[in-house]
Amino acid sequence: MLSKITCMNCHYCHETCIRKGKQKTVQIYQCKSCLKYQRQDYKYRSKLIEDQQLIQLVKEGCGIRSIARVLTISNSTVLRRILKIGRSIKRSPTVSFGQTYQVDELFTYIGNKNNRVCVAYSLNAKTKEVIDLVVGRRNKTNLKRIISTLLLSDAKQITTDKLNIYKELIPVRIHSTKNRGINHIERQNLNLRTHIKRLNRRTICYSKSATMLLAVVKIYFWS
Repeated sequence: MLSKITCMNCHYCHETCIRKGKQKTVQIYQCKSCLKYQRQDYKYRSKLIEDQQLIQLVKEGCGIRSIARVLTISNSTVLRRILKIGRSIKRSPTVSFGQTYQVDELFTYIGNKNNRVCVAYSLNAKTKEVIDLVVGRRNKTNLKRIISTLLLSDAKQITTDKLNIYKELIPVRIHSTKNRGINHIERQNLNLRTHIKRLNRRTICYSKSATMLLAVVKIYFWS
């Protein structure tokens, strides 16, 4: 009896699938192993692309068009899927109490080179985990979002550059601006510029929206 309802192999884990109802006139199958629902044939190839494939290509520095070429799907599908993944990602590391942190920002642009924005984030100096990040102008409002998280975690020390805004946000007793005090996060800045094409210097690749830039950076740090 089972042979009559076993019709295909799973697109994802290649185990046996069985018939499981219909969607309009199209037969739907369910994998007995991973329990995913699927069709035997898809009109659009993007249905077979898993999020992990997109994440891996983003972290390898591929741009939107190069990802679309590799996966043979449309540019708009890549954009839509990356934004969806970015929105679903929550801040990954657990904020520990009494730790030492480094805070810094790197500049890029959105849309055109006159629209300059920064990616500001905080890094645990011991574990090298990124704690929080924000994309926008380098002003007191945005940097306060980064610093507030660290202050709530009873930070032992927060090391920054000598930007005056930090002096207003961080208590003097835990604020450090010593020479070479942010080497770890400066190295992470280099990793970002190396691995994410839209953050490269002198590149023709750039973000058209802050939402897309934030999604890509979240994928790089926390997925």
